Amino acid sequence: MSAGIKPRIKEKRWNISEEQKLYEQWEKEGLYDFVFREDDPREIITIDTPPPYASGKWHVGGAAHYAQIDMIARYFRMKGYNVLVPFYADRNGLPVEVQVEKAYGVNPHEMASTPEGREEFLRLCRKFLDKAEEEIVKIWKKLGCSFNYWRNGTDSPKYRRITQSTFIELYKRGLIYEAERPVNWCPRCRTTLADAELEHKDVEGYLYYIKFKIKETGEYVVVATTRPEMLRSCKALVYNPSDERYKKLEGLHAINPLYGHEMIITTYPEVNPEFGTGLVMVCSYGDQVDVKMFRDLGLKPLVIIDKSGKMTKEAGPLAGLGVEEAREKAAEILKEKGLLVKKEMITHSVPVCWRCKTPIQILHTREWFLKQLEFKEDMKKIAYQIEFKPEMHRRKLLDWIESISTDWPISRDRYYATEVPIWRCSRCGEVLVPEPGKYYRPWIDRAPWDQCPKCGAPREYLVGEKKVFDTWFDSSISVLYVTGYLRNEKLFKKSFKYTLRPQGQDIIRTWLYYSLLRVYQLLGKPAFKWVRITGMGLDEKGEAMHKSKGNVIDPDPFLEKYGADAFRYWAASASKLGYDYRFSEQALRTGSLFMTKLWNIARFVSVFPEPKEGFKLRGIDRATLAKLAIVLKKIDKAYSELDVYEPITEIYQFTWNYFASHYIELVKTRVYNRESTYSIEEQKGAWYTLHTILKAILRALAPIMPFVTDAIYRRLYNDSVHRQKFPEPKKEWLKWSPELAEKAVLVNSAIWAYKKKNNIRFTQPLPGKVYLPRELEPMAEELKDLHHIDDLGFYTELPSKGVDIGNGVYLVK
Repeated sequence: MSAGIKPRIKEKRWNISEEQKLYEQWEKEGLYDFVFREDDPREIITIDTPPPYASGKWHVGGAAHYAQIDMIARYFRMKGYNVLVPFYADRNGLPVEVQVEKAYGVNPHEMASTPEGREEFLRLCRKFLDKAEEEIVKIWKKLGCSFNYWRNGTDSPKYRRITQSTFIELYKRGLIYEAERPVNWCPRCRTTLADAELEHKDVEGYLYYIKFKIKETGEYVVVATTRPEMLRSCKALVYNPSDERYKKLEGLHAINPLYGHEMIITTYPEVNPEFGTGLVMVCSYGDQVDVKMFRDLGLKPLVIIDKSGKMTKEAGPLAGLGVEEAREKAAEILKEKGLLVKKEMITHSVPVCWRCKTPIQILHTREWFLKQLEFKEDMKKIAYQIEFKPEMHRRKLLDWIESISTDWPISRDRYYATEVPIWRCSRCGEVLVPEPGKYYRPWIDRAPWDQCPKCGAPREYLVGEKKVFDTWFDSSISVLYVTGYLRNEKLFKKSFKYTLRPQGQDIIRTWLYYSLLRVYQLLGKPAFKWVRITGMGLDEKGEAMHKSKGNVIDPDPFLEKYGADAFRYWAASASKLGYDYRFSEQALRTGSLFMTKLWNIARFVSVFPEPKEGFKLRGIDRATLAKLAIVLKKIDKAYSELDVYEPITEIYQFTWNYFASHYIELVKTRVYNRESTYSIEEQKGAWYTLHTILKAILRALAPIMPFVTDAIYRRLYNDSVHRQKFPEPKKEWLKWSPELAEKAVLVNSAIWAYKKKNNIRFTQPLPGKVYLPRELEPMAEELKDLHHIDDLGFYTELPSKGVDIGNGVYLVK
């Protein structure tokens, strides 16, 4: 039987311009629309897609991260799940305010001092976010991501209503309270920061050695400090109780060298005797250690830095100066008084604002707090109830939980965020919390009471809260928002069962931890079944990408040049799950070449019909299907473990280095069968194997490279590959041995290497009789066809003469 000589795939090469057409076709077909029906027997897998902050374009690392999330979503669809994988933007918080400040040259604190000005500032923020969000959506559509686009982001009334409802619920349970406490404060952003929002930066600065006079004895002691500007707030000197040098000072008093007030000298076990002189100033507040010492020693704090980062009038000669200026001025005065012994340059770590990198100060301010200290042990248990992929990142979460030392300050003195839903009665001071179910803006909305429920004061006495929530207080309920919490109880019940959180390792201590805490406090259960953690996206030199370094790599030019599938190939193959992944244009080229190879394979296979019956498999066919079965089992398991590195690696190796390079070469004569060397049934057996393997490759590869696989599948099999089930090996394939296929690779490689070494064209026969191991006899005809062997023999025992050309192949001339 002869086959048509023309391939059904007419195009000789895959054209990446087809990607956009295909994406539009997917949208038209509603291929990825999520539909919830109560009678749908499928389980729902909910992917809590990270809502990206709409403040600018993604770099290649961010684009790769979302491409990987899409790969996992596509795999689960092919496994028969109803996959809910929404995309919406995180639009709350400080970053957009900073962008608007720069773009329009406005001061938000001045602009928002009136309701009208605040409304205008919020309008400018929304305008900026809308444009930035458009750019992000364009990128993920170019990437071929199958997300469900939700235009209601975290700044929508729909989302903010849920955030406020959870606040009201936890407030009523006594888990939220208002208090004036020392908090991390950014003078530049003029807002409180949680510990999780701090970064630490190594800086060079002086360590000042200052003389303090002892009141009772008149002698002097020397104290080393990096912050002499804090002397006005210094209330004690402490030393380690094991430090013999200072035991005689216990209970005595030191005279402040700048301000003259007395300070108790006492012990504190956490003082490091090796730092400086071993004597330490206790000020309010140099750092979080000071906060703890003030609390433990029962000292009364005096805060001398205001919210703008200037020294207050309490600082006397330093009043009105910025912290850095005040430090220099204090050192200058001490030197004039002969009380500065020396100063030495050191490198030390200082906490800075995560956004603007300004060194933070610790101030007393009134904020709303969410209790978390009492939940630390519960959170550790929750951490062990979730499947971490990979396991190594669980430790980062546990270490963070262990380090928590304060409750979470959840309120902020900013503007573009969800408002704290609180009113106060200005007559009796009562805190009024509304009923949940509505989005409240207390700074501009009328109070939802006609009068104060406690004292009866009329509505005009009810004053709305002006503070907003920390953006993580919003983001931490993303999984509840996605699953229909407080909106669709039936959807929530089913969609919350299998939840997946994909995210980067850099926000384990923020987004992951806060999500686990909030969901546990609300529902008493883990927020996720799985947590998938990726590393950091790096540039080609292996460095983190930052605008300040000028090494941010835009994905757009590479998508235009190589196409989305090549980019996704790199995204999948760049590193094992959980490790940092480095950008590589060479990997994109490899992905592009792989698409070409796949296209060429498909064009070749498309020449031949796919037989449904009347075929007979030869030994190499069965061995190849057995080899395919092993690969499919391996990649199916890897995908189910949320990994895409092993699947792309295995598919590439099997497709290029075995299927194309060996099997197709071995069966080329048989598939045409022009000389009727093989039976019609055996010829059909080769056709069947070619189509079976190609379909399996396309379906297994579809989650990673969705465009080229779908284009081929539609041309050959008249349907979208994305409507197919993930390939599973037939039972008989698992019973067959892949040994013949593996030996074929060795024999082919040996013969090709010998011919190349001896300048024999591949189409020429070998000069002599070829002997092969007896177990290769079932594919004798294929080997003769491929290598143009005129005289072929097989041996059980090694031939006594001849040349061993490698891998058990003997040539007898």
